[in-house]
Amino acid sequence: MEYGQNDELELAAEGPRFWTRDTLRQVVERVLGQRQFIVVSNREPYIHRLDGEEVICERPVSGMVTALEPVMRVCGGSWVAHGSGAADRDVVDSHDRIRVPPQHPEYTLRRVWMNKRDEDDYHYGFANQALWPLCHIAYRRPLFEASDWEAYVRVNQQFAEVVLDEIQEPNAIVLIQDYHFALLSQFLHRARPQLLTAQFWHIPWPNRETFRICPWADQLLEGLLGNALLGFHVRYHCQNFLESVASSIEARVDYEDASITRADHVTLVRPFPISLDIDALSEQAASDDTTARMRRLRHQLGLANQRVLLGVDRIDYTKGIPERLQAVDRLLASHPEYVGKLRFVQIGAPSRTRIGSYQTLAKEIEVLVEEINWKYAQGRWAPIIYRDTAHGTDELLAFYRLADVCVASALHDGMNLVAKEYIAARADGDGVLVLSRFTGAARELDQALQINPYATDETAEVLHQALSMSEAERRARMTAARETVARNNIYRWAGKIVSELGRMAARRTVETAA
Repeated sequence: MEYGQNDELELAAEGPRFWTRDTLRQVVERVLGQRQFIVVSNREPYIHRLDGEEVICERPVSGMVTALEPVMRVCGGSWVAHGSGAADRDVVDSHDRIRVPPQHPEYTLRRVWMNKRDEDDYHYGFANQALWPLCHIAYRRPLFEASDWEAYVRVNQQFAEVVLDEIQEPNAIVLIQDYHFALLSQFLHRARPQLLTAQFWHIPWPNRETFRICPWADQLLEGLLGNALLGFHVRYHCQNFLESVASSIEARVDYEDASITRADHVTLVRPFPISLDIDALSEQAASDDTTARMRRLRHQLGLANQRVLLGVDRIDYTKGIPERLQAVDRLLASHPEYVGKLRFVQIGAPSRTRIGSYQTLAKEIEVLVEEINWKYAQGRWAPIIYRDTAHGTDELLAFYRLADVCVASALHDGMNLVAKEYIAARADGDGVLVLSRFTGAARELDQALQINPYATDETAEVLHQALSMSEAERRARMTAARETVARNNIYRWAGKIVSELGRMAARRTVETAA
């Protein structure tokens, strides 16, 4: 078996065939026991905002929150995160803590406050203008500013101090989330060498030649090696990380075991493909409310008697939205039979609007939409409907049900949950997924029609193939895809990480006793 391929099938051979919330609960109770469990992320699981004089508590739409909440509810640990809501300070106690969820509190949310300058330089600067483009092969030059790096170091140190303050017992386990905290585990390890830390990196890891252009590449690698366990979505990203370490810093890299030893500290590097709760989304998508919303949208947008293509993304240069629009243009040019009979709905939630490259991208998309609509418009009909606003889960599920074809054509993506959301929403067993082969999801979902999003003619022809596919083939592909997502669901992702941490903790206990 080639390295980096079919890794999800290997993982699926372990543990129960289908993980559920109850299965995860049993694993957490057995593995974590009385150990204190702390999650660290930039995004918080609950945000408090003001509606007039009233304080409203909201749960953000986040696959990470969905994955980790069941763990936190079982173990009753602490979640450390940036307090970003306008009313967040109003509801915490004198130690910046609040018990959540609001209706039935089961764990503690510990909020960290940043000054505006650090938030700007750490988050919008180094994290999203240096690390984000560095890790995504989307041909955007990373911006490396010393002041951004200094803020990134300060914020990681600040979070380390808060986490250390939260630790109440020596055998605590800390699970760090994402690229915002590449240095955090090292700071924690220096303060408490016996602390067990793990980190999941939600975006891709680039090849070693790409990564080495970062002026602080060695510091980032050394920071991440403070973890006992480091997770990525797919084996290919694990391999890239191992090679980055081997070519840059003094450490022993074991490719067979996927482990790195540095100064007697061992870091295991493992793939944990993230997913979603297909049962919950399927039930919500099939509800009477979603069905009514779908019918309203069909009427409001003039989609009756139309074939519908759908794209759902943040406005981000990694998502390939301009390339997708150009493919729709090419489809209409090469297959004029679709003119007047096909609508492409692109939902583009605004993202990182303070960054110049994102502002430029938003304008580019608007211009492309206007040009393509002008070229093919007939009376009231125009081929593209562009909605550049954020949509809630209820409305997105209605759009998924409307769509004959969903196009997830990211130029590079760690996973791409839109692809899995579309499959989860199609409890009716119909619909076709067109998926970029440069996403982590493509390694699981071979039932999708896979494309190179840079190849405009190829993408246009695959869209035509999707639109003209027989019902029998559509249903066979969707049935197989839904089984894949059901097997590799969000509870399995969390359960595998917790299980690995449990094995590590048990080994440490034995070694200490010996």
